Amino acid sequence: MALGDLNFEISGLSEGRIPSPLKGVYFVKNDERVLFHSDLSEAKEYFEGGKPIPAFEKAGPREKIYFDPSKLKCGIVTCGGLCPGLNSVIRAIVLSLNYSYGVRTVYGFPYGYEGLTYRYGHKPVELTPTVVDRIHEQGGTILGSSRGNQDIGEMVDTLERMNIGILFTIGGDGTLRGASAISQEIERRRLKIAVIGIPKTIDNDISYIQRSFGFATAVSEAGRAIISAHIEARGARNGIGLVKLMGRESGFIAAYAALAYSDVNFCLIPEVPFSLGSFLKALDERLERKDHAVIVVAEGAGQDLAEKTGERDASGNIRFQDIGIFLRDQIHVYLRRRGVEFSLKYIDPSYTIRSVPADANDSAFCLLLGQNAVHAGMAGRTNMVVGFWGNEFTHVPIPMATSARKKVDPAGWVWNTVLTVTGQPSEMR
Repeated sequence: MALGDLNFEISGLSEGRIPSPLKGVYFVKNDERVLFHSDLSEAKEYFEGGKPIPAFEKAGPREKIYFDPSKLKCGIVTCGGLCPGLNSVIRAIVLSLNYSYGVRTVYGFPYGYEGLTYRYGHKPVELTPTVVDRIHEQGGTILGSSRGNQDIGEMVDTLERMNIGILFTIGGDGTLRGASAISQEIERRRLKIAVIGIPKTIDNDISYIQRSFGFATAVSEAGRAIISAHIEARGARNGIGLVKLMGRESGFIAAYAALAYSDVNFCLIPEVPFSLGSFLKALDERLERKDHAVIVVAEGAGQDLAEKTGERDASGNIRFQDIGIFLRDQIHVYLRRRGVEFSLKYIDPSYTIRSVPADANDSAFCLLLGQNAVHAGMAGRTNMVVGFWGNEFTHVPIPMATSARKKVDPAGWVWNTVLTVTGQPSEMR
């Protein structure tokens, strides 16, 4: 989808008329915008052509809010895979609603969208400041999570029956698509319920959002595995450390881990295809020169090389073959045929990384995401996700955020720097 076809406008239930209870803060004006383009040459055509300049609505507290805090009830769901910072976001939402706006009733719906349907029998959990007091110190989510589609009508029935005014949905692409569908059903029924998304994707692959929570922690934790792999590789003649990291369709974790830890000699990501023969030849040459190698591979890399099962998970995603195991076995076969003595250690830290608490960087980011989500919901915004762009928090329409998947640009500076740091061939086709 071309940039000019995207709609940056944010939906709202109605104009805010209630004075905000917040004191001593800077109130963002409704016409404040964060420019999409940071480079003047990219924005030049809009200036010269008199076209609307692409820009996001700026996030933050509004002087007038839509909901009456004394009457408001809110709900929170966490969906999809686990990710560092989930509990931190839950906590930030509850504390901001309670202490900043005086909202006393906040429900957590267990196991994602399952908790909004009657058929599973999950009971909502009341979230108070006391309940969420220390949850940011724990990994995972106190609400539980799930994948898969649920009946939109049933979920909106629950929101209407419980008199929920704002639903906060914490999740990735599939969760946001579900949130948008819920918002559309709410609009069809002419209900006054806001739906606010908080971007949760450990792969950092939501479009038009510079950064999602959990990503920084994932890169840091991946470093532990890379350091171990490097030590093992250096400890043996022709030692090989092979680390598989998360990244189904976007290799940001693998790429940034390679940049952060310069021990990586090969970084394989979904966005840059490679042939098995070229990779194995380059690995063999590396061993001849340096006697060791460290390989980092994203889970979605090289899927064209492995046999496909055709199976899908509950969210409809194709089940990938384990590229780590595949490469491990292929390296064994190739080097043995070549008569090369070697020692290969395979490390898959995926579930360890997903389940840790957020680090200090991500914890602060989660707090700000949660607070800005609350500000947006209280102002009556809906069908949107809190974004981050140009070091500013923004409002992004959910249809825009889910219009495409963000990927590493093979011609961009990130990948070019990875090639420089690793020393791997620019092409292994």
